[in-house]
Amino acid sequence: MTAAPGPEGPSHPVPSPPADRPESLADLLGGRRGAVDATAPPVAFAIGWLATGHSLVGGVAAAVVAGTAVAAWRLRRGDRPRSVLIGLLAVCVAALIALRTGRATDFFLVQVLSNVASALAWAVSIVVRWPLLGVLVGVALRQRGRWRRDPALLRAYGRGSWVWAATYALRVAVFVPLYLGGQVVALVVARVALTWPLVASALAVSWLVIRRSLPAGHPGLRHPVTVPGPAPEAGTGPGTEPGAGTERERPPRGERPLR
Repeated sequence: MTAAPGPEGPSHPVPSPPADRPESLADLLGGRRGAVDATAPPVAFAIGWLATGHSLVGGVAAAVVAGTAVAAWRLRRGDRPRSVLIGLLAVCVAALIALRTGRATDFFLVQVLSNVASALAWAVSIVVRWPLLGVLVGVALRQRGRWRRDPALLRAYGRGSWVWAATYALRVAVFVPLYLGGQVVALVVARVALTWPLVASALAVSWLVIRRSLPAGHPGLRHPVTVPGPAPEAGTGPGTEPGAGTERERPPRGERPLR
């Protein structure tokens, strides 16, 4: 699941943005940078595969070299070692599968399956009222499950999560026919087109959905308007409208609410 916000979140608390620039989901989750990195190994695989006369070994070698270079660069700029190693491991597993089956398209099998799993995971998370977008932002802001006690935030995160579920469903709809048809170059083109541009669009659209879903006067993602006890049903309970039997978290002095 390389083209989505990382499940671990940043290694340090996310600071407030400068006063002259509003904060966004891209600031919190950093998904666009990881999406760009994720395209390097498959592009290198296609280049190596074509340059060596459709040699699977040439394509795999190029992909592993590219994946190692990306991992080294990410470690140098301070990314979490575990997330870096997971990314490199995914490249190595894809390479081993392709070498084992002898089919170049099987280099993309892990990507196809991970997008199927991701689409299901995002949809299920919304149904069980733990929308993954809220989980990721909550981890980034170190809120634990406090955001779930804000009915307005819970509803907004659920709506925003459908945007991400749709991106994975779109990838599956494009990748599967190309994979079954043995279209290696087309898979690479689709992978690039549906990684960085799609992630950037999902970040922007889901952020817009969240902002429009929050009621007027809500203090923003950093300051849930919580109600005591377990999370209420979305759209019901005293926390639906700010100030109606809620316990509001006041923003610290000098800190601008995230909207």
